Amino acid sequence: MDMIVMRKIVIVLLACLSIVDLSYAKGKGKEIETVNVVQNSSSQKKPTIMILPSDNWCTMRYFMTTWDNQGTKVKVPNYLQAFQEDTELGQVISKVGGILTDLGYSIKDVEQELRAINQRQAEDNVTMSKNAGASLAESPLDILKKRAKADILIQIWWKVNREGSNKSVSFTLEAFDSYTSKRVGTSTGTGSASSEIVPVLLEDAVKANIKEFDRQMVAFYKDINTKGRETILTIKRWNDWSEDLESDFNGTQLSEIIEDWMHSNTVGGNFNLTDATENFMQFEQVRIPLQNESGRSLDARSFASGLVKYLKNSFGIPGKLMTRGLGEAIIVLGEQ
Repeated sequence: MDMIVMRKIVIVLLACLSIVDLSYAKGKGKEIETVNVVQNSSSQKKPTIMILPSDNWCTMRYFMTTWDNQGTKVKVPNYLQAFQEDTELGQVISKVGGILTDLGYSIKDVEQELRAINQRQAEDNVTMSKNAGASLAESPLDILKKRAKADILIQIWWKVNREGSNKSVSFTLEAFDSYTSKRVGTSTGTGSASSEIVPVLLEDAVKANIKEFDRQMVAFYKDINTKGRETILTIKRWNDWSEDLESDFNGTQLSEIIEDWMHSNTVGGNFNLTDATENFMQFEQVRIPLQNESGRSLDARSFASGLVKYLKNSFGIPGKLMTRGLGEAIIVLGEQ
C-alpha cells in the first residue's frame, strides 16, 4: 500500500472520530439539559401546609369542645386535647408530613402552634369595637389559621381494618385553601394488610396515592401565584355615621371610590361585587397579590388595611377593620 493511500485512510479515520466526538458532546449536552429541567421542576416553590385530624376523626374519638359563637353553642374539634391524649396522632401527622416534605412542601408544626396559642390564652373569640358594641367572632380554627399562616390546611381521616392476624388502613386526605376553606385536593385509599403499626401502614397507603393529590395542590398554588389569593371583603357603616356609601366625596360617590381602589389594587382587577346598598358592599372572589411591594406576605387584613388608610388619608373617613381567619375582612366606616 503506497503512502498516498495511507494518508487518505488516516484522514478518513480522523474525520470519523471528530464526528463521533461532536455527536457525543451534543448528546451529553442534551442529557445535562434534561437533568436541569427535572431539577428545576422538583425545586419548584410549593405552598406551606398544616395537617390536622378531620372533624369526623375528632368526633368519633370525642375530641370536641363547645365554642360560643355569639350566643350559639357550636361543637368544634379540640385539637390540643387530641394531640395530648391520642398516641397515634402525632406519629401519623409526622409520617404524612414527611411524605409531603420530600415532595417539597413546607410543613407548619401545628402542635407547637396550638401550645403557643393555649399558653397565651389564645386570642379573644370576639374582637370588640373601641366605642361601640360591634363584634366579630372567630372560631378556634380561624385563630389557628391566622397564627400559622399556612397556604393549605390538610385534614386527615383514617380507620384500621382487621384482616385476620394482620390489619390495613383506609384513609382520606382533604386539602383546603386556608383563606377561603374551599377544597383544593383530595385523596383516598386503603393500604396493603400487614402486621406493621398503624402509622407505618398509613404512610405506605398515602405514598401509594399521593401523586394525584400532589398534582392538585401544585395546580392550586400555581393558580394563586398567577391570579392572586382569593379573599372576601365586606364594607359596612356605623348606624350613627352621618354619611353612607352613596354620599359624595370630592364629587364622586363613596361606593365608586371604593370600587376604583379595588380595581387598582387587586390582581388583574379581579373581584366580584355581589351585593351593594347605601349601607353595605360585599366583595367576593377578591384576588389579592401574594406579596406587597416590600415582599411581605398579604392576607385579607393587610390588604384591607390599605383601603382603610386610603379612605382615611384621602377623604378623612375613619374605619374599623376586623377579620375572620386569614381570608375575610370587614371594614366598618364612620369610626376607628
